[in-house]
Formats: sequence, C-alpha cells, structure tokens
Amino acid sequence: MRTLKVSLGDRSYPIYLGEGLVSRAGELLRKAGCGEQVGVVTNPTVAGLYLNPVQEALARSGFRVTSILVADGEGHKSLKSLSAIYDQLVKARFERSSCLLALGGGVIGDLAGFAAATFLRGIPYVQVPTTLLAQVDSSVGGKTGVNHREGKNLIGAFYQPKAVLIDVEVLRTLPRRELLAGLAEVIKYGIIEDAALFALLEEKLEKLLALDRGLLEEAIAASCSIKARVVEKDEREEDYRSVLNFGHTIGHALEALTAYEKFLHGEAVAIGMAQAAAISVGQGLCDAESLGRIHRLIKKAGLPTAIPSNINTPELVKKMEVDKKAAGGKIKFVLCAGIGKTQFCWLSPQEIMARLAA
Repeated sequence: MRTLKVSLGDRSYPIYLGEGLVSRAGELLRKAGCGEQVGVVTNPTVAGLYLNPVQEALARSGFRVTSILVADGEGHKSLKSLSAIYDQLVKARFERSSCLLALGGGVIGDLAGFAAATFLRGIPYVQVPTTLLAQVDSSVGGKTGVNHREGKNLIGAFYQPKAVLIDVEVLRTLPRRELLAGLAEVIKYGIIEDAALFALLEEKLEKLLALDRGLLEEAIAASCSIKARVVEKDEREEDYRSVLNFGHTIGHALEALTAYEKFLHGEAVAIGMAQAAAISVGQGLCDAESLGRIHRLIKKAGLPTAIPSNINTPELVKKMEVDKKAAGGKIKFVLCAGIGKTQFCWLSPQEIMARLAA
C-alpha cells in the first residue's frame, strides 16, 4: 500500500492506494478517527460485489454498520435520492460523530459526500471508489453534490473526506465500458499537466487495459497526485482548480442535453476533450500535432471524439450557459496549449458555436 496526501491544513487527509484495501476498511477507518457508527452508502450492483466484505471488515474493527442502498445510475444523483439517505440516517439515529462510507462510483461518492456535508451540518465521510473514474477524479478533492434537471452538479458543497481508500483489485469486476470511461479522466491529467503520463498512455495503453496492477497503480497515483496538487492550490475552485474541467464544459452539457441516459460521464468528457482541443487550435493555442495525438489516444482508448449528428448545437451551447463556470454572458473554457499545458479563455456562446460548427 502506498499513501498519498491532500494537504489542506486541518482538512488534510490520506489517499491509500493498493491491493486488498476493501478488506482493510475497518482498520483504515479507525486510523482516520471515525466514530463507532458507519453508514455504507452504495448501489445494488456494487453491493452484490463488495458490501459484505466491507461490512465484515468494519465489524471486525468494532463498528456498527447501517447499509443504505441508492438506485444505480446518473439519473439517481438527485435531491430525491439525497432525501432518502437522510431518512435512513434519521431512522438509525446517526450522530455528529457517525461516519458515512461511500462505496461505489462517482454518483455514490457525490451523493454520500453531500449527505455527509449537510446532515447535522456535517458528519465525517470516507471514499471507497469502485470505478476507475472515481478513483482518479471524483473521490479526491471534496466536490459533492447532485444534479438538477437543467444541469450537472448544480447543487452541492465543497466538503473534504477523512480518507480515500483506492483498491485497484475492484477494477477487475468493472465492466469494460466503465473502465474506458474512467480512462478518459486519466488522459485528461496527461493533457492538462503531465506530458510524461500522456506518453506512457500512448505507449502502454493495451497493458493498462489488460489491468496490469503495477501500471494501474502508476497511472492512478499520477492522476491523484495531480488532483491533490491542484486542490491544494485552489480548494474551492475560485480560479486555478478550473483546469480540472478540461473537456467537462461540453461533456456536462452533452450529459444534461441527453438526460444523463446516452453517455457515461467519461464518454461525454472524451468528446468534450476532443472538441476543446479543436477549439484550442482554432484559437491559435494548440498545434496540429498535439491535436492529432489527443484524438488518436482517445480513439485508441475506445472512446468517442465527435458530437453526435443528432445533437442540436445551439441547444448544446445553451446548456453550457447554465454551467457553474459561466459568468457575464461568457463561458470559462479550459483550452489546450500543447500536451501538458493549458490556458483559460472566456468565450461567448456565438464563438463556441462557430468553433463547434467548424
């Protein structure tokens, strides 16, 4: 097991990365200083695979466990699901020393985190991400929240976990489509800050997709380290943290426009990254060679790059206007200035439409 750290003063926490950490959940929650009562928030799919091992690990360390199941899928990252979690916490008489454990992907992590941030005005929580996307991105950094019908993650809070437990072995039960979707976020880290990581993915993608443990740990550790550094500089996304949204402005709009039913998050982000890179070339920031490398790697990873032909561009741009990064009639875009480099640019809806049409 290796340990990374997110350094945020009294809100600092460890990221544990290794093999078999699910069976060490009780030990690691004790280390994090969690209280005696733990609510495990998960969905039926993950529960069938990992709920029993987690419950047993917690019981061995003397925790009292309440299981809270939420329906699977992005469409259930909602105020309705959040209310159902509150109901079960009240029924089980959770106290401020009680802890939530998010066992699942990004939907579960965001929901459980927001429930923890708001129940009794804040109780501790721990992330145990079971998808590659959650392991490298959403479980780290303290962004929590739910979706609104008009846009993704419009309701939420910044609230840091007590610890993140990343068990690479759980990825062996992950459907391939979910694995590829998570890989989109790893590619993102290479594009925005780590040219060496991007080159590693170009060279060893097949080995990574074959779930080579050493390579998986290397890619996850590199991604989490970048995320930690960015969060340490700008915890509440007042400025620099927006760099993590490369590809997400278009991606989130695609998800919202298709009612969160057509794309997995990473698939929408992959399209968003490819389009953002093309916009970067149009803005004179990115060279054609870098654009080609980005498109080739995304396609090699089995991910989409093009906005579907049945998507109405004006409607897509309209969805971007309700994005959290929109202000003064313009949208804050993260653009690529070459592999490993980014630049912020405020674009009007008309400018975006013109670039997407091109």
